[in-house]
Amino acid sequence: MQREFWLDRWRKQEIGFHQPEVNPWLTNWWPRLDLPAGCSVFVPLCGKSLDMGWLADQGHQVIGVELAEAAVRGFYDEAQCPFRMEWQRHLQLFSGDRVSIYCGDFMNLTALHLSEVAAVYDRAALIALPPKMREHYADHLLRIIPDGCRVLLVTLEYDQRRVSGPPHSVAEAEVRALFGGRCEVERLCSRVSRALPPKFLDSGVDEALEVAYRLTKHS
Repeated sequence: MQREFWLDRWRKQEIGFHQPEVNPWLTNWWPRLDLPAGCSVFVPLCGKSLDMGWLADQGHQVIGVELAEAAVRGFYDEAQCPFRMEWQRHLQLFSGDRVSIYCGDFMNLTALHLSEVAAVYDRAALIALPPKMREHYADHLLRIIPDGCRVLLVTLEYDQRRVSGPPHSVAEAEVRALFGGRCEVERLCSRVSRALPPKFLDSGVDEALEVAYRLTKHS
């Protein structure tokens, strides 16, 4: 159901989750990850996020994964970036200058695909998924990223009883339950956000707490 849900959203261009500018959490908190210059960065469920271009501009090699081919092609078209495409078993690999995106199911990625990755940026992956899928996502992510990898994770917190996701509410207790066994978890900052989908406003939810975390996978 989730697969068809997201593919349908991209087909209909119902992509209110796509931000028209670089996310300020990224520009503000990325330096706190203290990463080596030029290292590779993984962006799960990346869509056509402008954040990937910003990361590339900082000198990183960026690797994304995205289910919808329309989103992948949209990224390169809007960035006016040429790319080449090749099939790799269950995944299509789109390769640009500094941004490469695997098109297909995140669960088909392996540790070999991400062997050189030093960091992960998750602004919209975890909160896009319902609870059971969040468990599978977190478990698989921690299986395929290298030890010592650092993660900038951004979540939302709001009263889920008043409106259904996505984006879903993910409290700090759940973040620690999902990642704390294999990662050091540091809450960096939080702020009230009013940039919410129309269905939230229709349900009387006009603000949510946006929270940034730094995770470091244990060696």
